[in-house]
Amino acid sequence: MSILGSFNVGITGLNSIGGGMAVIADNIANASTNGFKSSRPEFQDVLASSLKGIDGGDQIGAGTKLAHTRPVFTQGSLVRTMNVTDLGINGNGFFSVDAPFGRGFTRDGSFNFDKEGVLVTGDGYPVLGFTADESGKVTSRLEQIKLGGTTIPAKGTSLARVQMNLDSRADIQKFEPERPDKTSNYNAGMVVYDNVGSARLVTVYFNKVEENKWEYHAMVKSSDTTKGDKSKEEIEMANGVLEFSDKGVLKKESPGMNSFNFNKGAAPDQKIDFDFGQSSEEGGNGLDCSTQYGSSSSVARHSQNGASAATLGSLSFNDSGVLTAVYNNGEVRDLAQIAVAKFENNEGLFKVGKNLYKETRRSGQGAVGKPGEHGRGDVLAKSLEESNVDIAAEFVNLMKSQRNFTANTRTITTADQMLQEILNIKR
Repeated sequence: MSILGSFNVGITGLNSIGGGMAVIADNIANASTNGFKSSRPEFQDVLASSLKGIDGGDQIGAGTKLAHTRPVFTQGSLVRTMNVTDLGINGNGFFSVDAPFGRGFTRDGSFNFDKEGVLVTGDGYPVLGFTADESGKVTSRLEQIKLGGTTIPAKGTSLARVQMNLDSRADIQKFEPERPDKTSNYNAGMVVYDNVGSARLVTVYFNKVEENKWEYHAMVKSSDTTKGDKSKEEIEMANGVLEFSDKGVLKKESPGMNSFNFNKGAAPDQKIDFDFGQSSEEGGNGLDCSTQYGSSSSVARHSQNGASAATLGSLSFNDSGVLTAVYNNGEVRDLAQIAVAKFENNEGLFKVGKNLYKETRRSGQGAVGKPGEHGRGDVLAKSLEESNVDIAAEFVNLMKSQRNFTANTRTITTADQMLQEILNIKR
C-alpha cells in the first residue's frame, strides 16, 4: 500500500468513529426516554490486500468501517409513579399497540385513556390486551383495551348465602306469620335488590319445630309488596326447613315456597334462593355450613349477588396487568388484561421512532400472551421503565472515541508530511 493509501485508511477511521460518536450521542440524548434501549457501535476491519494471495500472511489492512449498531436490551430501572395507567415490564417482552404502520411494540408504558375510553400511548395509538367477558373473566380475545360504558345495570338478587349458628338449647316454637317476633326463636335482617336495583329489607325468622329441625320464614314489610295488606305488618315470601345431625352440622336443606313480589316497578315472582352452606347431603364436611350448637344464635356472615345500578368510581391496574373497575355500589369488575409480546430475537426489531418497534424477518413474529407466562416479563402497575443508558459508561466511550478520532487525524497529517518530503526530493 502506498502513502496515498494511508490517507484512505485514516479517512475510514474518521468516518467510522464519527458514526460511532453518533450512536453514543443518541444514547446520551435518550438517557431520560422511558423504555429506551441503548445501542453500541460495532466496528469491522475492511477487506485487506494480501501479498501472497490465498496463502495468507503479509496482509495489509485497508481501514475500518462501522459494521453494526447493536441494540442492548438490558432491563432499565423501574420507578414508581402516581399514575394508575403507568405500566412497566420487568423482564422480556413488549406492549402491543395499533400503530399507523400496523402492529407496533414498545417498552414505554406511559399510557392514558382518551375521550373514547380507549387506552392509548402518548401519541394516541391504542394499546392491545385480552378483554374480559360479562362475568369479569379474562378471555383470550386480543382487542383494544376500552372502558365501554361507565355504568352497569341493576341486578336483582337471586341468591342469598347465610352462615350462622342456631341455638340447640332453644325451645320448640310454632311460627305464626301474624306475630313473627313472638313466635320465632331468632331473626336476622338482610338487604336484597329487586330487578330494578331498589334495595329491599328481608327479615328471616327461625323457629325450632323439633329436635335438630328448624324452619325459616323470609318476610317483607307489607307496604313493600304488591300484596299489601293493612291487617298484616309483614308478608311471607319464602320458607324452608333446615335439618341438623346429632353433631350440630347442617345435614339437609329443604326449600319451600319462594316468590318475592316487590312493588314500585319490580318484576313479579322474583325468586331468591337461600343457601345456608354445604350440607352433609351435598358432600360438605361441616366446615362451611350453618350449625346448631349449644351457644347463642348468631349470623357469622351473609352475602347476596344483587346490586343497584352504578357508575364508574375508579380504575386501577394490578401487578398482573389486569385492569379493574370499581363502581360506586361497591362492585368490582375486571375489564381487561394487558398483552405482552415476546420475540426470539429482540435485536432484529426495527426502530420506527416514537419509542416504537416493528417486527422484521430477523426478529420473527411476536408471540402475544399474558404477563408472566412462558418467559414473558411481569407487568408492574404505577411504574415506568427508565432508559437503560449508563451515562458514566457513555462518557467513557465518548472520551475513547475522541482519542481514537485524534489518533486517526495524526495518521493523515503524518502521511501528508511524508508525501511532502517525497515532493521535496527533486528540489
